[in-house]
Amino acid sequence: MDAIITPEDKYYIKDVDKDIKSIYCHHDLMGELLIPTHRHKKAQMLYTEGGIVHVTTETKTYFLPARHFIWLPAGIAHSIHPNSTEVIMRNLYFPVNSKEDLFYENEGIYPVNDLLLQMMLFTNRWNGNLKPGGRNFIIANAIKAILPEVCFTNLPLSLPFPKDKRLTNIVAWLDANLGETILFFDLAKRFGFSERSLNRLFQKDLGMSFIQYFTIRRILKAIELLLEKKVPVSEVAQAVGYSSVTTFSNTFFKVLGQRPSDYLNGKEILKKG
Repeated sequence: MDAIITPEDKYYIKDVDKDIKSIYCHHDLMGELLIPTHRHKKAQMLYTEGGIVHVTTETKTYFLPARHFIWLPAGIAHSIHPNSTEVIMRNLYFPVNSKEDLFYENEGIYPVNDLLLQMMLFTNRWNGNLKPGGRNFIIANAIKAILPEVCFTNLPLSLPFPKDKRLTNIVAWLDANLGETILFFDLAKRFGFSERSLNRLFQKDLGMSFIQYFTIRRILKAIELLLEKKVPVSEVAQAVGYSSVTTFSNTFFKVLGQRPSDYLNGKEILKKG
């Protein structure tokens, strides 16, 4: 009979923090549709290829698309939810040092430029602990060192969880109707609110207005459709409720700093010198 592998036996629980001074490297297929909630004593840099990944912390769900990475400071409890077992993950886990740049204290999603991508791909042959002083440790540590210099834009590719059950129901309805033209007045009426009281509920519970929440939710769905590369931009716009491609393109640009057509063609986002 095959041995049963529990979450505690997985590398992300068992091995990452064994040597607190090393940089731990792990590249592999996801192999599963859920990596359960866990935390590390080291900070984590996760880059993925071949699919879409959601990373859930105690307060937010992050949407990690292709050509981006997520930075998770040490101690942040999180679970990982890929849309396919065939998604490739590239992980580097870094020990925490004193007097580090403030960049490393905040979780976030960042685009990967060509330099960073090539450095990450260079680590492809590595797995396990990279010991201080070794050549591979120095190279991996250089990846960490350049992040504050090249990662200028912490993209708003996350949404908070509603805590109020009334808002949970509203958000679920919005998710199911992203392709429809939704007016705030009609939404409030449907769920028995005045516009003022519903907007106050969004602000109090989620820390953002309805339009801020709904805009980000639409763009996250649009990114998902663009990455599938099965439909043109005009159809993506329609699928997330925009009747005007121009309006959709302008909104996409405000959120991601890039036009949907450029994103579809894989042009890099990060072009600052």
